[in-house]
Order: sequence, then C-alpha cells, then structure tokens
Amino acid sequence: MCKWNAFAIDSPKVLCEHGKSARENIFLLQWKDETLKMPGIITTSTIADHRKVLALPFEFVRTLLDAAKTPIWMTERSGRVLLSNKSAQEYLGSEGTGDASQLNLFNDLLRVGPNQIGEKIDAGEHEVEMEVEQGDKKIRARIQWFAEPGCLIIQLDMEPAAATGPDAATQLTVQELLQEREITYRNLLAAYLKLQEVNRQKTVFLASAAHELKTPLAVIKGYYDLMLTGSLGRLTEKQRDILEESKDSCERLVRLVSMFLNYSALESGKLVLQLRENDLRDCLDELAKRWSEAFQRKGVKLEARFDPSIPTFRFDYQKVQQAAANLLDNSLKHTPAGGSVTLKAGPHFWERRVSAVAPVEERRRFRLPRPNCVEVSVSDSGPGIAAEHHQEIFEDFVRVDRNTSGMGLGLAIAKRLIQAHRGKIWVESEPKSGSRFTFLLPMDQG
Repeated sequence: MCKWNAFAIDSPKVLCEHGKSARENIFLLQWKDETLKMPGIITTSTIADHRKVLALPFEFVRTLLDAAKTPIWMTERSGRVLLSNKSAQEYLGSEGTGDASQLNLFNDLLRVGPNQIGEKIDAGEHEVEMEVEQGDKKIRARIQWFAEPGCLIIQLDMEPAAATGPDAATQLTVQELLQEREITYRNLLAAYLKLQEVNRQKTVFLASAAHELKTPLAVIKGYYDLMLTGSLGRLTEKQRDILEESKDSCERLVRLVSMFLNYSALESGKLVLQLRENDLRDCLDELAKRWSEAFQRKGVKLEARFDPSIPTFRFDYQKVQQAAANLLDNSLKHTPAGGSVTLKAGPHFWERRVSAVAPVEERRRFRLPRPNCVEVSVSDSGPGIAAEHHQEIFEDFVRVDRNTSGMGLGLAIAKRLIQAHRGKIWVESEPKSGSRFTFLLPMDQG
C-alpha cells in the first residue's frame, strides 16, 4: 500500500507520493467535482477512492509554483529548505545569500530561532505571521504548519514592502504634522478660554461701573430739574442756558449708563422678557413725547404715525421701548438741523412665520393674508449708510461715523432685544439718501 502525504500552498492542494526516486516523483491534484472547488486540506487517499484523482508530473507542479510572484519555501521544522519556487530563489539572490539548500530559513532569513516557531506550533498555532526587516523596509512573512507531512510552508508578502518602504518618511512627516496640529489646537483653546475670561471680566466691570454711576447721575439730574423750575430761586437767561446744556449732558450720561446696564445683562444671559398684553401705540407714543424736547433743541422735526388697527398683543413694554429709543437716538445723532425723523408702526404680514402653518393653496386663495406681526420703522434724512456697513452696524462697539458721540452699542442692543422677541431688524439706506431702520414684532408671542 502506498503512503500519501499532503501539503498545501494556498490553493489548489497538492499530494506528494514518497518512496520513489526524485525523477519518478509524481504529484496528485485531487478535487471533488468538475468545478475544481477545493475546500479544506486533502487527507490520505488511494487511487481506488471514488473521488477523481489527476496525476501531475513534478515539473508541471514546479512550473505552477514558479509562476507565483510570492516567494514560497517548504522547510522542515528545523528550518532546512526542502523546496522553493523561482521567486524565492530570486529573493535570496537579491539578499546576497548562498545556496538555499545550505540555509536555515529561520536563522538566515527570518532572524528568529527555530525554537520560537516550534513553541508556537506546539501551543496549537498552525499559522504564524511576523515581520522581516529588509534594509529600511519591513516585509510580512506567513508560516503555515502541516502536521501530517511534518513540514512548514513559508510565504513572503511582497506587496506591503512596496507600500510601507517608501512611505516611512511620509508616515513620520504625517505624525509630526498631527502632533503640531494638536499643539496648535491646544494653544488656540487656551487663548479662546483666556479671551472668554477677559470678556467676562469686561462685562462685570461695565455692570459695576454703570451701577456706581447710576445713583449720582440721578441725583444730579434731579437738582438740575429743581433749579430749572425756579424752586431754588430765579435764574437769569444765561444761567438757564448753562443749566440746560448741563442737563442735556447729564441725560446723555444717564442714557449711556442705561445702555451699559442693558448690554451687561444681555452679555451675561440674564435678559428676561416680561411678556404682557400691551398696546404698542401707547408704548411708542409715550416714547415720542419723551424725545420731542431733544429733537426740538437740535432743530430736527419728529413725526409719529401709528396705524389705529394695531391690536394689543404680548410683548415686553420696556424692552421694545428701549429698542425704539435706541433707533431714535441713532437717527437724531446723524440727522442735521432742519432735517426730519419719522416713527411709524402698522400691521404687517410676515410670510416666513406662516409658511409652515398654512397650506400653499390656502395662502394663494387669500390675496390679502391676515397680519401676524407689527412693523415699526424709524426713517431719517441723514447722510445715509453705505451698503457694506449694513450688517456690521448691528455689531458691538461698531461706529461707522467717528465724528459722532456714543459707544457703538445702541443698534447692537436694539438687535438683541428684538431677536429676544423672535423678531428681526434691518436697515435700508444709501449714501446721501437717508436711512430707514425697521423691525418686526410677532404678535404670537408664547
């Protein structure tokens, strides 16, 4: 009876018959069906087996092995080479090694002792992967153990060599870039946190300074009122003019302090709206009467026009009045004597707020939809604002005209107050054509 030993080099599986001379050795390729599908390792078989057996000459199998681009060796467990393909021989030649039959593949190629591989085999591992250094490159080696013939199949994966070798410097550069990016990110984060702390301290300082100035300014303004009414004695015309100018300066300081207090409240997130049913016409009419004296002193005409059909709705009386006052103050500062300012308010339909509620067909059916907000505008006959400044004038501490007084906070505060009501504010202006500031207040405040 012949003894058949099996070893495998990937697929297909090859059987070697021992007991004959090397010249007469034959290899048997064995398969289970006509499609040549070969799952698993082929076990001992005989020619009389019902499965099909194809006898292949030794040189034919060697030709198949030589066609493989991967270096392949078959060795004993000690590392002595039994068989190698053409790629394996070329690889050893490029490394400057001698005859493969005189090599111990573990010591001379893999740079490991046979015992290290043997220990893993004894532990039950039938496949071991490791890296082989080739100059500045690293190549992956795969070692497979087949217990029945008692041999090892060693393959070198040459693909990673071409990929990893040239990229060694690139990989180091990428790692350095990642480390540099991490350092930059940490520095930016530290700078951002420091800036946030400085901004917080600035807000606290403004709030503290405004509170400290509010009380003495109120006392000074009260004494001006007493003297101008004659309660403390009669005044000459010159004294009255001086007191009125002083009172105007005091009122400007009071408005500035009030602006700082509002800004600090907005910055610290402490703004709370007091939403109640109010009449917007009363709110704006009271504001117009309060500012009429300041407009008269500068020689600027103030006109107020409010649509009587404006219904009552929920809004913060003081906050809306403050926003409109900031717009009036801005227009007064930029309108020359002899000019005019108009404060208007009327119902308005804001398409964006009902587009998600009413179906498209329903909106098309009604040509005049019901108003859902109030439009408030302040128009002036001042020098106007260039288009490139229309957005930035609503930012903090921005002043387009450096010749006017103020801190550049009035429009920024007005914008935040209107946005807190879920409204919007914008400006329409051209140089030498005046300006028109408009804001919308929704009437469906929750």
